[in-house]
Amino acid sequence: MTSHKLADYLLATWHSSTRPSSLELDDSATVWKRLEVLESGEKDERGWVHFRATFLEGRRWSVLEESSRFVREAGRWFYLDGNSAVHRLKPGRNAPCPCGSGRKFKACCGLA
Repeated sequence: MTSHKLADYLLATWHSSTRPSSLELDDSATVWKRLEVLESGEKDERGWVHFRATFLEGRRWSVLEESSRFVREAGRWFYLDGNSAVHRLKPGRNAPCPCGSGRKFKACCGLA
């Protein structure tokens, strides 16, 4: 998906009360490698998702962890907001690859 299409999708699924007027995404800056949903749930018209997303920027690995809030309107879920933190990763050569392949880092994404 191109950054333009992704920005359009994110804006369309973002609740109007918290949605920015535009999003500037750069295809070349961030490569998303893994998404882990740690917890999710809903009650009435409210929902939440706690996730961890692993990404690569240049040669730097990082993890975005967020607890997001959603609201359902007319049968559709919309993102409200979230509490997030970004942590830098420094995978060792023999550590599991952060992409989630199950292989050692040196035999997977560490080849570059």
